[in-house]
Amino acid sequence: MDQAVAPSSFSYSDADFRRVQEIALAEAGISLPVSKRNLVFSRVSRRIRTTGKASFKAYLDYVCSPEGHTELQELICVLTTNVTQFFREKGHFDHLETNVLPVLAQHLRAGGRCRMWSAACSTGQEPWSMAMSVMAKIPDALRLDIKILATDINHVVVENGRVGRYPEEELKNVPDSWRKQYMQPDVRGEFLMERDIRRLVTFRPLNLNRTWPFQGQFDVIFCRNVVIYFDDETRNALWKRLAERLVPGGFLYVGHSERVECMKECHLESVAPTIYMKKDC
Repeated sequence: MDQAVAPSSFSYSDADFRRVQEIALAEAGISLPVSKRNLVFSRVSRRIRTTGKASFKAYLDYVCSPEGHTELQELICVLTTNVTQFFREKGHFDHLETNVLPVLAQHLRAGGRCRMWSAACSTGQEPWSMAMSVMAKIPDALRLDIKILATDINHVVVENGRVGRYPEEELKNVPDSWRKQYMQPDVRGEFLMERDIRRLVTFRPLNLNRTWPFQGQFDVIFCRNVVIYFDDETRNALWKRLAERLVPGGFLYVGHSERVECMKECHLESVAPTIYMKKDC
């Protein structure tokens, strides 16, 4: 996270920081350690200036009021960090392409369905990487019942992902043949996800620690580099909820520094570092 501090325009007390900590934990499950105090000042100050509030207290009073619900979402957005890239943690995609998609292809061609979820999609590189893997390994995917859901708590990055436009320097991990097949250059010198591949992915804002507005289960869930910002209770509760949404034999991919400590309760088994499979219950 960026630790820069904005020029001091507002008084900022320990009580102000504790209120932000409480809001972040209650609304998004984010645990902000004291080491992030300056970061919080920098980021929240921008929203105070934007809304024209006179102080941290006035701003926090506002976001906690019924009238401030929309601004509360903006506050959560500025407190979240969005670091991603195409085919990040390549071992996960190697496993997906080698061990998972061939089996799912047989299932789909026999009339089955497949649902995949990028549960913290950020600006979209992860779900678009998943979609390219699907298209490359299941060329007839668009004629089959397969969909990818992409969600993030930050509505701004979700919209960026939906647009699917990226500068060339962000595509270094995309194979040249895949870039030519699944992307198209635009007049600004950037690259847009191609029309057909867009049919695979649906983007939606979603708070993982609130009610999920869907009932189905998934064959594949990517939830990576998210729970590192949660406390133990929130982290384990999320693992259990995600595991409940996996079909037996489905796979959960987590971040390189994350572990599912409650595997038994989740009916998960580790099949590779940071890759878990749902067991038959």
